[in-house]
Amino acid sequence: MFTGIIETLGEVGKLNREGSNLHITIKSTLANELKIDQSVAHNGVCLTVVSLNGNTYTVTAIDETLQKTNLGNLAVGDKVNLERAMILGSRLDGHIVQGHVDQTGTCTKIEEKDGSWVFYFEYDASKNNPTIEKGSITIDGTSLTVVDSEKHAFSVAIIPYTYEHTRFNTYEVGSVVNLEFDVIGKYVAKLMSH
Repeated sequence: MFTGIIETLGEVGKLNREGSNLHITIKSTLANELKIDQSVAHNGVCLTVVSLNGNTYTVTAIDETLQKTNLGNLAVGDKVNLERAMILGSRLDGHIVQGHVDQTGTCTKIEEKDGSWVFYFEYDASKNNPTIEKGSITIDGTSLTVVDSEKHAFSVAIIPYTYEHTRFNTYEVGSVVNLEFDVIGKYVAKLMSH
């Protein structure tokens, strides 16, 4: 379980394919605080630490994860949003994030507005993942509030702190992002469909 509050950015140091698996080695200031078997969200995808080496650690993404997320598009040197699992009893500053990406979306427009930014995204609505205005959405692991919502698109406003400390400063029109829709909204949508 995560909160969607990004702790730091990591950098992809090495990618190693083994069958359909991808071993991802990340350089991060968090590495010396991690332990093997610990869960860490990478662009919102919960992955298990399988090895540690100084200021780097390695996680493994299976084929299903690579097919449903943007992790298969990673290249050495890419920045990755990182968050360790939530500590029970701490404040929940973002919203409940499972680390289970529902689908990807594509950035369609970026507007600078008086020192902040509005990012617009589209996604495949046939998967029945809802957004609602002022509801929660997770983009590459970052907990955000939906500004405008349509059946297949939404926008979010990004403050300078979030822009500087997450992958948002690397996005451009056409960037593919991981989307995890609000867990409560998903349950309500499922119940309403029956």
